[in-house]
Amino acid sequence: MASIRARNGKLFVDFRYMSIRCREPTNFTDTPANVKKLTLVSKKMEAEITLGIFDYGAYFPKSTRLKEMTALADRAEACISRNPTFGQFVDIWYEEKKIEWRPSYRQKTQIILNKYLLPEFGGKAVHAIKKPDLLTFRSSLAKVRYGKDGQSSLSVARINQIMILLRMILEEASDRHEFEMPYKNIKNLKQARPDVNPFTLDEVWLILKHVRADYKPYYTIRFFTGMRTSEIDGLKWDCINFDRREISIRGALVNGKMGPTKTLGSQRDIAMSQLVYDALLEQKQRTFGKSEFVFCNSQGNPMEYRNVNRRVWKPTLALLGLKHRRAYQTRHTAATLWLAAGENPEWIARQMGHSSTEMLFRVYSRYVPDITRQDGSAMDNLLLASKEKLVSASNSSEAEALTTNEQIDKETSQ
Repeated sequence: MASIRARNGKLFVDFRYMSIRCREPTNFTDTPANVKKLTLVSKKMEAEITLGIFDYGAYFPKSTRLKEMTALADRAEACISRNPTFGQFVDIWYEEKKIEWRPSYRQKTQIILNKYLLPEFGGKAVHAIKKPDLLTFRSSLAKVRYGKDGQSSLSVARINQIMILLRMILEEASDRHEFEMPYKNIKNLKQARPDVNPFTLDEVWLILKHVRADYKPYYTIRFFTGMRTSEIDGLKWDCINFDRREISIRGALVNGKMGPTKTLGSQRDIAMSQLVYDALLEQKQRTFGKSEFVFCNSQGNPMEYRNVNRRVWKPTLALLGLKHRRAYQTRHTAATLWLAAGENPEWIARQMGHSSTEMLFRVYSRYVPDITRQDGSAMDNLLLASKEKLVSASNSSEAEALTTNEQIDKETSQ
């Protein structure tokens, strides 16, 4: 820590820079006021030294050690550019990458960096991080405990998120600084299938019958459009086209702020069914002209989904005796209902904002039998219809043959 000292009635600053003790004289006379001023200057110097932006010549342009300290700083900077620590590289990498990310993703990245990656690797030379270090770190994540009781642990999905970010950083660092990528043959931990637990159609009708009247349009649209929470909460009236019966998804509300959709593919036009069309007409009577948002609070601001869940969603499920599920399950419900109704899978994927039908079949197809109450019966129905057609054709042939024989016998008798 820098200190202010006096010699021959003049003040000088005693500090450390580049691991070297430096004592520089000043023109300040030894008075309490000057000591106070110089103390503030020394604190600023310390902050700049810590941040790596200290300019020796700016503070002490006539110093006899200026050339020496400048040369040391130049060599240190060159060393950092060749062999930076993980923390130094992350500072550069983050500044370059953040322009590509949504604000919400930046926030998530910062949390992972500050809570997990920087405490573990921040001070290590990035080229010195090896595969065993990565595996040891991943194992340590499985032992992390949090919560009031200290019994909660990081999920497999969360551990994978942390490791994926680490891999991204090391890939870029190894490419720039030409060292062997340590993140080789380290696969993601196997995750359980996505938490998909759609409602049955009977449950949907039950919820819509008993939910608060002012929220019935909101949940009707959620159940029958498959919109994400951020999409419907950020839905604006200028994205509703009643003439074309389309809802345009062009933005999302995340942490109370409007931003882009989850992915570019999430920008889409959703076709309104009659139920959705009627629900939007009903909602128009409530908020159109009062707010730019389709669904809003009494002040015209977008709804806060945590508040809606607490005040409306959870109590409704409890009232009906239904197992609690996140409101996001309304999106999964829409997908399964469309599949069960026999809609074109490619059309469903477009409505959901999926880039292909792969996820549609991988995630949702196993739930369709639960909704249609048909499992394997399609083949039975096909075979039964074919058999009935064959029997019918056979009976028809026998009848024709019998008629022909009777005609022959009749002509012969004449």
